[in-house]
Amino acid sequence: MMQASARRSSRRSFLSPALWIPAGLALALLGLPLMALVVRAPWAQLPELLRQPTVASALGLSLGTALLSTAISLVLGIPLALVLARSDQWPAVPRRLLRALVTVPLVLPPVVGGVALLLLLGRNGLIGQFLPFQLPFTTAAVVIAQVFVAMPFLVLAVDGALRASDRRFEVAAATLGASRFTVFRRITLPLVAPGVAAGALLCFCRALGEFGATITFAGSFPGVTQTLPIATYLQLQTDPDAAIALSLVLMVISATALVSLRDRWVPGVTA
Repeated sequence: MMQASARRSSRRSFLSPALWIPAGLALALLGLPLMALVVRAPWAQLPELLRQPTVASALGLSLGTALLSTAISLVLGIPLALVLARSDQWPAVPRRLLRALVTVPLVLPPVVGGVALLLLLGRNGLIGQFLPFQLPFTTAAVVIAQVFVAMPFLVLAVDGALRASDRRFEVAAATLGASRFTVFRRITLPLVAPGVAAGALLCFCRALGEFGATITFAGSFPGVTQTLPIATYLQLQTDPDAAIALSLVLMVISATALVSLRDRWVPGVTA
């Protein structure tokens, strides 16, 4: 207890009072817009606004596609994170290229991601021209766009958890005769389970809030591709109160998910 108190005191001693001014401005910039959303929300009309057919349809579509996107990201992203975490022995160029490919969707403008998906999977795309069906402007396109944008969050979270885990348990299990898949299933996954959970929640929130790639690659067809963020944008043009209600729903879901993480998205930090 005394050591923990000493560590906290030591950390505070290095925080200059002058830093509180820019920190406070940054906090205001991040927090005041959300506060404005809460203050200006039409609370009395909220139940009626959320019962509108277009709102209920967009909410159901968003939740369903975000859950499916998260499931796909788990199936594909955990193996990719394992490859990424175990690539330390690779030559520098392929290792950096692999990490760049995983990271680029995080910094790429979502609209550019949507254009890229169109060029790959569109009717005349590199792969889309050979498909017997059309992917753009379908619900499947929504899922693909969400996976493209959101899966890197899961991959990087699991990668960080894998790098922080103790590999001696895996080595011991392999020495005792366990197969590689058994080691992965019985040792590796339980060790990184908190990272997987954190990555999955971040992936879900990002998929739920995806807008640019979705509207570019999937369009905005009510009940088919019009997700909650797209419906929010469209409602802002005609019914600002409905747009505020939808924004509140998105904010509450995202805030609840982040609170449930309890700081686990930072490697080595737990509540």
